Amino acid sequence: MSLILAEPMLTDSTTSTAGDAMASPGPQVGEDMVVDLALSVLIGAGVGHLLVRDDDGRCAGLVTREQLTAHRSGSWYTESTRLRDVGYDRGPFTASDAPLAHAERALRDRALDASPVIDGDGYALGILTLSH
Repeated sequence: MSLILAEPMLTDSTTSTAGDAMASPGPQVGEDMVVDLALSVLIGAGVGHLLVRDDDGRCAGLVTREQLTAHRSGSWYTESTRLRDVGYDRGPFTASDAPLAHAERALRDRALDASPVIDGDGYALGILTLSH
């Protein structure tokens, strides 16, 4: 797991951080969940992504509806395929104290629409999304 920490932290108290701009993390699922069930959770919640947690409850990544659907349509897919077997964004993630401008730039550089915001121990606090 890596944190997004581009350039030294700014000390100006008026500088917004990723933690200031994050939204609720939304639905969270374990990486041992089967793809079909994860897709059902995602659709039922009416969201575009799920936060994936590892066995210790730490953030393991972010998986989108498109990624789940694409994997499910592949010839390698079986009904017992687990999220840990699917290709999804596994980081680096955004540190809650990262300057907002740096976090947004990192998302754009990686061509992502969203990134988990994590604390120093790797637990998800929220989601940072880019506005288009």
